[in-house]
Amino acid sequence: MRYVTQKGTKDILPSEIHNWQIAEQTFADVCHSFGYEEIRIPTFEQTDLFQRGVGDTTDVVTKEMYTFEDKGGRSITLRPEGTAGVVRSYIEKGMSSLPVPVRMFYNITAFRYEKMAKGRFREFHQFGLEAFGAKGPDIDAEIISVVDVFFRKMGLQNIALHINSIGCPNCRGEYTKLLKDYFRPHVASMCEDCQARFEKNPLRMIDCKVDGGKDIVKNAPRLIDYLCDDCKEHFEGLKARLEAIGISYTIDPNIVRGLDYYTRTVFEFVSENVGTQGTICGGGRYDGLVGTMEGPETPGIGFAMGVERLLLEAEAQGVLKEKPSYVKIYIASMSEAAKIEALKICYALRNAGIGCETDMAGRSFKAQMKYAGKQGIPYLAVIGDDELNSGEVKVKNMADGSETPVKLSGIGEFLAGN
Repeated sequence: MRYVTQKGTKDILPSEIHNWQIAEQTFADVCHSFGYEEIRIPTFEQTDLFQRGVGDTTDVVTKEMYTFEDKGGRSITLRPEGTAGVVRSYIEKGMSSLPVPVRMFYNITAFRYEKMAKGRFREFHQFGLEAFGAKGPDIDAEIISVVDVFFRKMGLQNIALHINSIGCPNCRGEYTKLLKDYFRPHVASMCEDCQARFEKNPLRMIDCKVDGGKDIVKNAPRLIDYLCDDCKEHFEGLKARLEAIGISYTIDPNIVRGLDYYTRTVFEFVSENVGTQGTICGGGRYDGLVGTMEGPETPGIGFAMGVERLLLEAEAQGVLKEKPSYVKIYIASMSEAAKIEALKICYALRNAGIGCETDMAGRSFKAQMKYAGKQGIPYLAVIGDDELNSGEVKVKNMADGSETPVKLSGIGEFLAGN
């Protein structure tokens, strides 16, 4: 039987992992610079957590979750996103007693049974962060600026910020009535999802992806035109802060979230590059979510970013990095005694933090030379009986061919200075 990767999963190979590591470290560094600390949450949770935290009318919950019954008869779900687990931890671990805002970021795998597409997998990776306890527009501008700084550090360009306000439950009450009045004559001609949403979640009809539905949505009333005074003030405050720190934005009334606990600010970062257009990062406020999940009423805001999509964008923009050389020297041996000496030197070098290799495959001396050249290792040293007797070896710079006599005991000091 030939085993293969399952549909919707992929191997991240040694030849490409370095760019994942760069993205992960850059994201962590940027988050730390804003005062966010890392949290690690379980891969699976009780199913009800996601039904509440993601929303039982969303496609994620109704169509895409990996749910199963464990041996104790409990309904368990592999996490489809990160926010619900972080909110559960915030409540369970009593973080509401910490000074606000409580800032956390994460780097997770997540699972959704969805249609395959470029950059979209059933097991995928997300960067995200959540902030709890701050209700004004300052924190909104802060987390948007985290994404902006991260993209700059990654060398990405032409990624536009789109923002919107979806108000609060008070704003949305009257607006939902207007929206249903508008869609009622059209609903029969719209997609099955929108027909189901009409009664349960009409705000999500604004996000229809079917071409015919898009045409109808164009003329729908815009929630941003029906904000209450407090929500207007919050949105104006966000815009003023973004302008003050120099982050340009476009107001996009089609960015929505259909659940009551999502409030006010929603945003997306969208690629404007030909051939890679699409949303790379999305986020927004969820001031009602902690309370919905039986925690203390707490304002919250966060975002999530697909790492596969991010790296596809980096590749398209030509900003992926070449694989670095972790190994600095190859030590070839010409006899059994020389091989033992090479092992001793490599052990000392690795303890000093210097990458090195010596033969592990029983290669001939000629094959060792060929291997070292093929691997692109910067330096080469050959140990034979003469080198063992003299205690000195010639270290060859593979780039220019120059050779430097070095004591066997001084190889580490030589490499540290070159």
